[in-house]
Amino acid sequence: MDTDDPEPRRKMSNIVLGEDISALSAHELEARIARLEEEVLRCREAIKARVATRSVAENFFKR
Repeated sequence: MDTDDPEPRRKMSNIVLGEDISALSAHELEARIARLEEEVLRCREAIKARVATRSVAENFFKR
């Protein structure tokens, strides 16, 4: 385990987009939505980081 990592990674549930959800309970569907919202947030944060890195690189090479 990496001691520099403030939050250890937890095992992510396998969600397959488009899979049959008809057998899931309301509780399971709510948990699925929460997991998907976490993933959307994680993706948005990754995009911000990449845009920031690109911006720094563009500014560096403009000089």
